[in-house]
Order: sequence, then structure tokens, then C-alpha cells
Amino acid sequence: MDHRLSPELEDLRRTVAEFAHDVVAPKIGDFYERHEFPYEIVREMGRMGLFGLPFPEEYGGMGGDYLALGIALEELARVDSSVAITLEAGVSLGAMPLHLFGTEEQKRRWLPRLCSGEVLGAFGLTEPDGGSDAGATRTTARLDPDTDEWVINGTKCFITNSGTDITALVTVTAVTGRKPDGRPEISAIIVPSGTPGFTVAAPYSKVGWNASDTRELSFADVRVPAANLLGEQGRGYAQFLRILDEGRIAIAALATGLAQGCVDESVKYARERRAFGKPIGANQAIQFKIADMEMKAHTARLAWRDAASRLVAGEPFKKEAALAKLYSSTVAVDNAREATQIHGGYGFMNEYPVARMWRDSKILEIGEGTSEVQRLLIARELGLVS
Repeated sequence: MDHRLSPELEDLRRTVAEFAHDVVAPKIGDFYERHEFPYEIVREMGRMGLFGLPFPEEYGGMGGDYLALGIALEELARVDSSVAITLEAGVSLGAMPLHLFGTEEQKRRWLPRLCSGEVLGAFGLTEPDGGSDAGATRTTARLDPDTDEWVINGTKCFITNSGTDITALVTVTAVTGRKPDGRPEISAIIVPSGTPGFTVAAPYSKVGWNASDTRELSFADVRVPAANLLGEQGRGYAQFLRILDEGRIAIAALATGLAQGCVDESVKYARERRAFGKPIGANQAIQFKIADMEMKAHTARLAWRDAASRLVAGEPFKKEAALAKLYSSTVAVDNAREATQIHGGYGFMNEYPVARMWRDSKILEIGEGTSEVQRLLIARELGLVS
């Protein structure tokens, strides 16, 4: 399978790379240290059409696909992951559920503004007692027959893009009943920002991704119209398993970008830093480290592009997405550790991008399915798990 980019995708890659280096790189360190959301950078990404990349033009999108989105994410993450995860979550988790499962009215109402980057959407799945075990959802929603409204109660945690000034909606999963076998019936419901009873907590104090927005959400008798049901009642869990399968490709692309960014910064530093009368890059110990880092980043790129190509072609991709996510996140952590080591004491200083990359890398082995979950998925696809 040929994973070389078409001229159109190469133009996209080059454009996003220039934006990342010329606009993001000079500014993002200050936002990161202040734990501040970079609104102007996000607005510029919206003007570039990045939030609309995989969506049809009729809803304000760019008419692209997940391969195009992955290319943009990789190039952004080569410079900064906070900006990249804001795009990934806004597209894969905020807008994509509406595109895949929304009614025509829901799409017309929400997608044009989401595609333009004017507003952001969020995805409320994880709860304090249910991360990998998303089926343990405790948030509830009951339909009030007198008002034809859903009444939602519960808590969500670790929700990206949920509390910015431009967040317009959160799609939440909630138990809406019981199946004949007693298992919970989980549905997805759109909750607009500002709805009474919907409370957004202060931002988390995080190890990394400090220029992105992550919050806890609580719902106390939150009422939204019955028409805010997204997709079929009782199909919310299945819908979001599909969303997570696709999102793992996006995270794999982001992780690949971080891994490649570690190579970029290490090559630059190894050429400039001198010790014992010569650049440290003249030493085989450093050369071999960086060569191994490049090998891993290159292989991760092939993995996520393979999964994306299968998705775009309408072929099964669950295993390939899990493989790409597992491998690329491992590589991101490995490369960030090696890049920090190559930089020595400077790698421990926040003014150097590799310090930010080291802090940002670990979450990639956790978010959108832990590495352990990815191994379970791969084993299941191989027929080893019933």
C-alpha cells in the first residue's frame, strides 16, 4: 500500500507545518507556562479550515477525510500537543458524533459553526468511576413526559474543550433505561453550554497539555429537549465505541507528530551543542539514539496512515487503529525520554520544547483507551478473547 501523499495532501501538510513553526512555536510556550488556552491560535486554525477537514462542504467542511485530519494533527504535534489535542478533540469527539449520528436538523444547527472553529464541541464519556469501563456509566437521563425533556443527573471528568469561552455543546452518555437482560441502556444527548444545572468546574492542574482545556462537568436536573437525543435511544455506547475507534487514529497521528518533533529538536541540538571540542552529534552514542528515534517515528507514521487509509476506503480498521494507537503512543514516550536525555540539563528546562514534549507524552498511553485496552482489542480481533 502506497502511503505517499497526493499533491493536495502534501500541500496541506506543508501549509500546517508552516503555521505550526511560524505561528504556534513562537507563542505556545508562554501559554503553556501560564496554563492558558490559546484562543487566537485556535481562531486562526479555524480560519484555515482545520476544524472542518473531514466534513462535507454542505455543512461548512473542507470535504476531506481522516487522512487529511491526521496529517494536520501530526504537523501540529511536531511543535505542540496542546494545540493538536484541541483540534483532535474538537473534530473527532466534538463534531464527528453529530456528523455520523445526528439528524439533519442537528447537523444544520451545529456543524457549520463547529467546522469553522467559531465554537467547540466536547464529548462527555469518562466518569470518576468509569474510564476504560465506560459501560459503568452512572450519569442518568429520564424523559419527562409532561415537558418532553430529558432530565440529566451525573458527573463527567477529564473532558477536553468543555469549558472554554467558545465551547457550545457537550454530548454526554447517560443511562436512559434498562435492557431486558438488566444491563444499562446508554444513550447520547446533546447539552448546550449554559443550560441551567450544567456546571463546569475550574480547569484541572495537569502534568501536560497545559495550554488545552480539561474540566470536570456536573449535571443537576439539567433539562434539554427530547430532540437533543443523538442517534437512537439505547445506542449511545455503541455509537461512541465507533467514535473512539476513529479517534484512536487521530491520537496515533498526534503521537507520531510528538515523536517526530523529538527527533527534530534532538537533531537541531546535537548539531549546535559542543562538548570536548566537537558537536555532540559527532558521537555515535548520540547518532544511534537519534537514528532509533527516527526509525520509530517513521514506523508509527506508516501505522496510523494504514489505519486511516482503511477507514477512508470503508474497510475494517478496528485492529489497525488499536495497533497504531498502541505503538505510536509508546514511541512518543520513548522518543520524549531520549530527547530529554540528549539535551541533558537543558532538557529539564521548560524553555526547551523537549521538556514540554516529555510532559505531554505520557497521557498518550492513557487517553482514548489505555495501552492495556489496546492490547485487549488487538487480542480480541485475533480471536484470542471471547
